[in-house]
Parts: sequence; structure tokens; C-alpha cells
Amino acid sequence: MANLLQFFIPQDKKFFPLFEKATDNLLVISNVLVEMVGTSNLEKRRELIREIEKLEHVGDAVTHEIFHELSANFITPFDREDIHALVTSIDDVVDFIHGSAKRIELYGIVEMPTAFIKLSELILQGSEQLKIAVSGLKDIKKSGKIREACVKINSIENHADDIFDMTIARLFEEETNAITIIKHKEILYALEEATDKCEDAANAIESILIKYS
Repeated sequence: MANLLQFFIPQDKKFFPLFEKATDNLLVISNVLVEMVGTSNLEKRRELIREIEKLEHVGDAVTHEIFHELSANFITPFDREDIHALVTSIDDVVDFIHGSAKRIELYGIVEMPTAFIKLSELILQGSEQLKIAVSGLKDIKKSGKIREACVKINSIENHADDIFDMTIARLFEEETNAITIIKHKEILYALEEATDKCEDAANAIESILIKYS
């Protein structure tokens, strides 16, 4: 009987701590990314890349835990598809952060282009706003701060698009080494995609607001 009752009890106490856990990890890995692209100490950079790898595994574990709760519970705080879209997008941001760091190491990048640093900072800003928005879902009736954070995430993504486009254009115009162009373009793409996924998460949150606020 206890197990049956648990099946029907609203799972706010299960889901919201997991949402917070996912965004906490995102914020940590974003900070490590900014630190990693900002250091000229190659040994320190390698250590930070290892830390990013560990945090990516943490993010995967949290995502799987949330998906398990989705399958195990009849009642969820929001529609399942919205929870799935939100959590998947947060996990995607973490994955692209990890992908960019991995490529920086594999491609032997020594001097960090300014665009890598700027995009990493925008990822951090997007993660900070995503943390605010997700935290606000516990009291969704007070949606002003959530909407404000989502608007800021959209603005951050637009700024990242501009940096990406201008940097790629300059790269093709000024760089003569085709291999360097390919390496830099792939890293820039991974960094810019991380901001896109922040926007996807914001869109999922806005979908929740439309339905529940």
C-alpha cells in the first residue's frame, strides 16, 4: 500500500532537487571551461580538461536519474515532454562544453583565440541565467524572474551567433593554413552550439510557463 501511495504522490521533492543538481553541475563545468581557456599554463589546462571530463560524467548520471524518475512516477510536476526537453538541453550544453575542451586538447591548441574566451564567457552567462530560471520553477506563479532569465539567454545566444559568424569570416579571410581553419572552426562550432542548447533549455522552460503559470 505504501508503494502504491508513493506512486500517486506529487514528486516535487524528487524532481526539483534533481533539476537543481543538473544546473549546479552545469554552472561548475562552465566556470571550469572559462578558467581552462583563460590559462596559459598548459599543465593547468590539462588538469582543468580532466575536471571537465569528470563533470560531464556527473551530468550524464543526473540526466539518467531524472529519466529514471520520469519512467518510475505516474505524477510529475510538469508535462513529461517538457521535462525531457529541459533536461536533455541542459545535458547537451554540458556535452558541448566537454566536446570543445576535448578538441582543444586533441588539436594541440596552445594560444587561445579571443573568440574561444568570449564564447566560453557567454556559455557561463547562459548557465547562470539557466540556473536562475530552473530554480524559479519551484514557485512558478512568480514567473517574472524566470521570464527575465529566458530573455537574457536568448540575447546571449544571439551575441554568440554574431561572434561565431564574424570569427569564421575573419578566419577564412586571414588564415592560410587549412588545417588550422578546420581545427578552429570545429572548436568554435562546439562552443557556439553550447549557447544554442542553453536557448533550447530556455525554450523548454517558456513552454512550461505557458502551461502552468
